[in-house]
Amino acid sequence: MKDVDYMRQALALAERGRGWTNPNPMVGAVLVKNGRVIGEGWHQRCGGLHAEREALQNCTESPAGATLYVTLEPCCHHGRQPPCTSAILEAGIARVVVGSGDPNPLVAGKGIALLRAGGVKVESGILREACDALNTVFFHFIRTKRPYVVMKYAMTLDGKIAARTGASQWITGETARRRVHEDRGRCAAIMAGVGTVLADDPLLTCRIEGLPNPLRVICDTHLRTPPSSQIVRTAKEVPAVLACVSPDPERRRVLEDAGCQVWDLPEKNGHVDLKALMERLGAAEIDSVMLEGGGTLNWAALESGIVRRVQAYVAPKLFGGGDAKSPVEGLGVALPAQAAVLKRLTVTALGEDFLIEGEMKDDVHWDC
Repeated sequence: MKDVDYMRQALALAERGRGWTNPNPMVGAVLVKNGRVIGEGWHQRCGGLHAEREALQNCTESPAGATLYVTLEPCCHHGRQPPCTSAILEAGIARVVVGSGDPNPLVAGKGIALLRAGGVKVESGILREACDALNTVFFHFIRTKRPYVVMKYAMTLDGKIAARTGASQWITGETARRRVHEDRGRCAAIMAGVGTVLADDPLLTCRIEGLPNPLRVICDTHLRTPPSSQIVRTAKEVPAVLACVSPDPERRRVLEDAGCQVWDLPEKNGHVDLKALMERLGAAEIDSVMLEGGGTLNWAALESGIVRRVQAYVAPKLFGGGDAKSPVEGLGVALPAQAAVLKRLTVTALGEDFLIEGEMKDDVHWDC
């Protein structure tokens, strides 16, 4: 087997931590000696052993003289775990093959430099594109200290997210809806507006066994979320944040007594300042947010510049209706040239539906 084959094996191991490692990266490691795999590991959850130490712990023989394949540059600082560079040097590993460099300022090349200084041969950039893609969320969070926001919606071919009556269940089929729940389990938080709570009374949990529930975040400027809503009634089992502006003390008390966290945030244009909300979530180590709001919240998120990725589930249906809701409402842009543009588009068939997704271009400027 070649270096790329072992790195693919490490990538597959890293994927097993998806949904559990936030805000840490997903990392996989494979130890090879004399052409045989003698140890494997992956970062299983935040606070647990890093992939390198997990692989060393699982060794079937001495790792001295072995080659370590790892998807991300080994850390060289004390965090929740001790530095992996120390474990690598102590084990007598002769060669380390790295996929991605770690942009964390505490690492950022220092891990590789320490290994080389210790006499270890290091090669980097093996399957770098795939290794980078694995940790898009982590890279964004470690650089900005704000969550990576994915705006997700389901719509018909004529661009409707509900019929003219407001009915929206279900636009897409079971396969697409399962994919949504898988993504919920991989994001640290899911966010919706109070309008969605009042209209649909959603639970906003992950219904896939083996994946965690995200933090539920409700943008609720005037604290209108009913105590009888599913969000509030389940807040002691699945955490929920109500983001508001200058909340009424009595309403706040009732909702906090029910188990909700009530965050008093700055106001912008009559609503919660979404940038301030992202700062607060980032400070709480929430590294990713799936936005599942309606057209008003989606426009506000785009206008504030917090959206990094868009997921559009498209069903082969036509609802019609001039007043039927669309995925992005609000004021909108004045000219086509002002549109938000996506890059790196992919299209995935999910039963009869399609998922179209892409990243936001970095040079979007709003002038509405």
